[in-house]
Amino acid sequence: MLDSAVAGLLTGLTLIVAIGAQNAFVLRQGLAREHVLPVVAICAISDLLLILAGVAGIGTVVRQAGWLVEVVRWLGVAFLTWYGVRTLLQARRASGLAAAAPEPMSLRSAVLRVVALTWLNPHVYLDTVLLLGSIANTHGHPGRWWFAAGASVASVLWFSGLGFGARVFSPLLARPRAWQVLDVLIGLTMLAIAIKLALG
Repeated sequence: MLDSAVAGLLTGLTLIVAIGAQNAFVLRQGLAREHVLPVVAICAISDLLLILAGVAGIGTVVRQAGWLVEVVRWLGVAFLTWYGVRTLLQARRASGLAAAAPEPMSLRSAVLRVVALTWLNPHVYLDTVLLLGSIANTHGHPGRWWFAAGASVASVLWFSGLGFGARVFSPLLARPRAWQVLDVLIGLTMLAIAIKLALG
């Protein structure tokens, strides 16, 4: 059970820790010290719902149409391989996570913005619902829920750290070299997960 939870934690972190609009917005709010709690909560709760939907959905598919899981599994292997290779190639060029200059924003605007960045992003459904659900399924019936718990903890830790620790970590997050190292680690982890998923 603990193995599944740790696997979920590490997989969740590798998928969520990437330069993107959602992360940049959370960092922006953290730097501005503006509506940080609701923004972080929306991101974390959204991830939790998507992770649970993915794990439960894949579980239902297993019971109803086991052959479809094989299709999803190999699609997952292909995506993870592509993701890993792309991330390793991305590490060759330097880029940092920069937040826009903080300007006053109402709570309503902040909530609408983070909801849009989270739920209107097509990658969130591929990464969180399909991919995490598929990988979770390889841990068996009780194990997949421990995996989901680990992935959910990863989301809470990341968004909380990014939002509430923005002023502390922003110099590091703005450093291209830090992201190059992180991209290499993420790329290698994705390839390792792809191999594990392929081996079944």
